Amino acid sequence: MNKQINSLNLEYLANIAEQFIADGNVKTIQPLGNGNINDTFLVTPNNLNQPRFVLQCINTQVFTQPHLIVQNIRILSDHVGDRLQQESLDRRWEIASLLSTRTGQDYYCPTDNSFWRAINFIENSQSFDTINNLESAQEIGYALGMFHHLVSDLSIEKLADTLEGFHITPGYLEQYEKILLHTKIPDSPEKQHCLEFVNARKTYVSVLETAKSQRKLPLRLMHGDPKVNNVMFDITTKKAMSMVDLDTVKPGLIHYDIGDCLRSGCNPMGEETPHWEKVYFDLDLCQNILQGYLEVTKNFLTDNDYEYMFDAIRLISLELGIRFFTDYLAGNVYFKVNHPEHNLLRALVQFQLTASIESQENYIRKLMQKCQ
Repeated sequence: MNKQINSLNLEYLANIAEQFIADGNVKTIQPLGNGNINDTFLVTPNNLNQPRFVLQCINTQVFTQPHLIVQNIRILSDHVGDRLQQESLDRRWEIASLLSTRTGQDYYCPTDNSFWRAINFIENSQSFDTINNLESAQEIGYALGMFHHLVSDLSIEKLADTLEGFHITPGYLEQYEKILLHTKIPDSPEKQHCLEFVNARKTYVSVLETAKSQRKLPLRLMHGDPKVNNVMFDITTKKAMSMVDLDTVKPGLIHYDIGDCLRSGCNPMGEETPHWEKVYFDLDLCQNILQGYLEVTKNFLTDNDYEYMFDAIRLISLELGIRFFTDYLAGNVYFKVNHPEHNLLRALVQFQLTASIESQENYIRKLMQKCQ
């Protein structure tokens, strides 16, 4: 479903939204956010006693077992809610929680077999696509650190793997190579650059998975998508107060989270910039994100965790670039696009960011030592 609302699907959306409204009906529905996978809407009920909420249609081509997502979120929100009762924080902190339907279910499936869920809307909050200052950078790091801290005692066996193969970089390289075998690639400098860039780094993609198999890095619960715009800031205090988009919370390596957070946060140009040649990895933002993260995670990080942090930062940018380029070659079947070359441009951005990270390896490693 396209997120743009017209007269033909407004009634359809209202009917679905009303399944999550205990008393009354819908006042307004409007598109929310710019996610690449699910369709998301903000619903305002007519009943003033019921707060606004977020309605999402889960992309079942990506998440083939969507009931596992709501199952995970229910377990996660209950656990974090209990932890927050015990923690003494110097700020507001919230976790997304599920709304039940009128019949007491965690999700709703209409006759077209689409899959819908609703979660609470966090009022008096905002998110950003890029970081504007060093204070916000530190808050971004704090948010990921707080998330990891709050789930650090939740058994990984309790949560299902909602997206098998997600953030397993060798798997993405394998998909890419399969696509190459069956795709005639039009000749252009940009496409040739992408091909050469990936080919020169193939031996590197297994670095974290090898460390995992050697038991140097343990499985923990990871967020899965901790990019900048999934951190919510309190409008009044300007402090981070939530991490949203919990669909990919699953057992994995927190290094993928650390790398993804820094990849997203340390690119002042943003991942949707058309000026990919100007993309760079900002060291000042990196230092502040790391400081914020380590403020709340030093108690459970190991020497090996620190040892592989640079590898994570470099790898996740390369991984996302491979995923974007693969989707472009496959015909843009996974990520939403605004034009046919959109995923190619996204790939170029990530590869340029990877190159910037590689060129500054010594400085980044020194920053990590300084923050420890």
